[in-house]
Amino acid sequence: MRLTHRIVALFDGRRASASPDGPASPDGPASPATARPQPAPSVPAAANPRPAPLPDPLPAGDPGAATGDPADPCGPSRVAVDDACSLADRMQALAMAAQARLREARHAYDQHVDRRERAAVAADPRAVLAAKDEAQAAFRSARLGARDPGALEAAASAWLREIDGINARTREAVRLLARESAEEAGLLRAVERLGLEADGARIAAESAAEACRNARIALAACDESKRLSRGTAAAPELLAPASVVARATSGPSSGAVPGAASGPPPGPSSGMAADPASRAADPGAGPAAGALAEDAAGEPRDAEPAILPLLAGNPDVRRRIAATLAEGDAEAQRRWEGQLAALVDAIRERAIDGAALTFPAAGFWAPYTQVEGREIAAALAALGYRYDGSDGFADGRVPGQRELSLAIGYAGLDPMRIRIWPSEAELPRLFAGVEVDTGRFVAGAAGELTLGEMIDLLGRRAEELSDLWNAWGRVRPLLLSPA
Repeated sequence: MRLTHRIVALFDGRRASASPDGPASPDGPASPATARPQPAPSVPAAANPRPAPLPDPLPAGDPGAATGDPADPCGPSRVAVDDACSLADRMQALAMAAQARLREARHAYDQHVDRRERAAVAADPRAVLAAKDEAQAAFRSARLGARDPGALEAAASAWLREIDGINARTREAVRLLARESAEEAGLLRAVERLGLEADGARIAAESAAEACRNARIALAACDESKRLSRGTAAAPELLAPASVVARATSGPSSGAVPGAASGPPPGPSSGMAADPASRAADPGAGPAAGALAEDAAGEPRDAEPAILPLLAGNPDVRRRIAATLAEGDAEAQRRWEGQLAALVDAIRERAIDGAALTFPAAGFWAPYTQVEGREIAAALAALGYRYDGSDGFADGRVPGQRELSLAIGYAGLDPMRIRIWPSEAELPRLFAGVEVDTGRFVAGAAGELTLGEMIDLLGRRAEELSDLWNAWGRVRPLLLSPA
């Protein structure tokens, strides 16, 4: 409609300028040589039947537009991430507050139930009668043992005081029982109401967290597409995610982590020649999901991705990746190194939780395969004796031979066939020589290194790595680049 109004206004202006009925000069008609077109008579704004044309909207690249910097094609995705994740943080805070209120209400209700039950016991007529019978029996015993009237009077006084105490306690219990019974319905309704509110807040927080995750996945895909579209000078050569699996699972240990990918890596035609827009259409796979090795990236097929030495604790690789992300900012480089170290620690803890361990071929673990060793370690962790990632047990909880026998049984093995048992002095170092196989664990659980896989892999530990997830589109290519 705005374009129609502008065309109509332009047409009316031209028609008014060319109209022969314009106002005449007071001196008479002017000669054709000296005649000048008179301006059209002004019409009051209130009498103009046509609305004034609206101003043009801001162009897409204008600084005041919502799309952000025109030089950054991922600007809208960054705005979406900020909005979605800030909303997720607020909803998470509201959900935690609702859970806290629910816990307080349940605690108040539990205390009420405890007081009511104790009052009901104290006011029970059978309990009152039994207490009075005990006082009467005590009086009779004292009366039979009295040697003089003074002792008999003292026994009677003691009996009367006991009866008065029983009656007073009974009256107080009845009063308390009536009060607590009157308050019970209100407390129960409050618990039910707060429970519904907590459920609603939790569902809203989960939905907001999912929206934040989807926004981050879209931003990561956009960042990777943008870097790949700039050419090899700006984007590092990538190894296929399948090479992470191949390198991580090619060790001498037997038994693979459940869920590890298998099969030959895809060829160069699996996605390297695809259009960046088509790769960005699948945010779960990422633009580099099909990039491979020798022919496309120009690297040897057995090149090691940077993620593997990073997980192994190589400080040079961590510093190189942090320096690339910081782009010359020393303070930012230190922050990135901290984020990468936190990522490695979180993956290591999750690998320990998943019993992704490599066991030595000597000592207690010698008779077992790698898979059997992992099952025994998982059974020990389920019993409360978790590997601490070094040589011992977390929190100093050391199992005994009985607990070790239970763990072996839970692993599906026969403890009676074990001939060599570690002594009580050797049990604290049962995990000596055991290593955390983080590379194999990541290859099995998140071989593509997509943002969704990493968040699912780390669970609650992923909440402390928000800055890393917001820049995952820049981080993932560096983790897949040759070390």
